[in-house]
Amino acid sequence: MPKIFNEYNLEFTLKDSPIPEFAWHTSQNLSSIVNSEHMYFDVRSLDPDKYSYPYHSHRNAEEMIVVLSGKAMLRTPQGFQEIKKGDIVFFEKGDTGAHQLHNHTEEDCMYLDIRTKSDIDICDYPDTGKVNILPYIEIFKKNQKVGYFDGEENVKDKWK
Repeated sequence: MPKIFNEYNLEFTLKDSPIPEFAWHTSQNLSSIVNSEHMYFDVRSLDPDKYSYPYHSHRNAEEMIVVLSGKAMLRTPQGFQEIKKGDIVFFEKGDTGAHQLHNHTEEDCMYLDIRTKSDIDICDYPDTGKVNILPYIEIFKKNQKVGYFDGEENVKDKWK
């Protein structure tokens, strides 16, 4: 059964963070309302001089945004460019799909955020060297990477 979403039937809540620059308003998870099997989507509103999530890429999810109103500056590995109402932006999996938005204007920027659903996704944060295991939100530093058999040298002792 089709479900229509618009500004009259969406409610937004402030998604606050300990760093004030990372705050936005988001609708509820719309994909749960329609019981979507392969997509996750919501509508977000980025206030003036606010940033979306930290600069990141996904290892196991594709993402697309559709700008519904306003403008924002888009950061990707290719650099910075302004996006505006009507623009559709696709981010592929992996490092080349890294992205972040900044509302550099005096008006709100509203956009539809669509992601493919996966049981497990890993987000990489190039600026800070972090790795986030989703949906668990377990965050680690990449510089602590170890070998598969690291610490397994005395396996016989564990079997006694």
